[in-house]
Amino acid sequence: MTEDVLIQVNDLCRDYGSLHALKNVSFSLRRGEVLGFLGLNGAGKSTTMQIISGNLAPTSGEVKINGYDILEQPKQAKASLGFLAEQPPLYRELTVNEYLLFCARLNRIAKNDIAKAITRACERCGLNDVRKRLIGNLSKGYQQRVGIAQAIIHTPEVVILDEPTVGLDPIQIREIRQLIRELGNDHSVILCTHILPEVQSTCDRVLIINHGQIAVEDTLAGLDARVQKNSIRVRLNQPPKATQLNIADLNSTLNILNAEVLSEQEFTLQCGANFDQATFIQYCVQQDWDISELSPITNALEQMFINITCNDIDSPAATEVAS
Repeated sequence: MTEDVLIQVNDLCRDYGSLHALKNVSFSLRRGEVLGFLGLNGAGKSTTMQIISGNLAPTSGEVKINGYDILEQPKQAKASLGFLAEQPPLYRELTVNEYLLFCARLNRIAKNDIAKAITRACERCGLNDVRKRLIGNLSKGYQQRVGIAQAIIHTPEVVILDEPTVGLDPIQIREIRQLIRELGNDHSVILCTHILPEVQSTCDRVLIINHGQIAVEDTLAGLDARVQKNSIRVRLNQPPKATQLNIADLNSTLNILNAEVLSEQEFTLQCGANFDQATFIQYCVQQDWDISELSPITNALEQMFINITCNDIDSPAATEVAS
């Protein structure tokens, strides 16, 4: 493992009886990188993060953090890691100061450096005004900030955030996203989520997991280049007379490979290489479709995520997207 690679995951598997929660998961995290770890609920995100953080043993495979194997050298590996679980490990009866003092001791911060570490974490997470308040009396957003503060109090090189904005209101979500971006300046971050805007606004690279397997690993710019450009959104002023879209007929006449109905008056089309927009408009006129919008789909991450998670990972459609 090179000096720039802080986390290396090789062929990670986790079985629960006959259920294969993870199947040969491999990826890396480089220094100074914010990695978005995407997937639907139950796809394997939290299981992967629990194994990386040493809270769950893998059935097979290897995890190295800053060169240390998480199973063979757990103390050294965890010293480079900060972890915010989906349910933050907070003691509601403690004040913010008391809780962070406890966390500092757990992380073996030198006694003379504890006060400075608590102050630094509170400043980073916007907690200076609530340091003396009971955690149980804080809002959900501030409790999440306390959870992040405990994850970075020992200035780890890697910070893992598992669903950090669950249950927050829109203002709190925006504040946490800004905090994640700031953390990316000093730490390598894994953001584990199923919320696409969080990844788009904070991450450098995206990894999509589906049914326990890595389906896509790329930068946001790379996804833009990989998603088929001939994907269009069609919106009508009124529902069409024919409510069912015959894909076989559309493919033979218009070279349309797939369609997704969003509502009675809106659908998206994945078009082949020889798709001709003028011919399609003529077809719509013949079908008496009153078009109000015909626009290309530019959200590559959303399109990629839908293509993968709406198909089985072993299906040709999913394989084509992931290739």
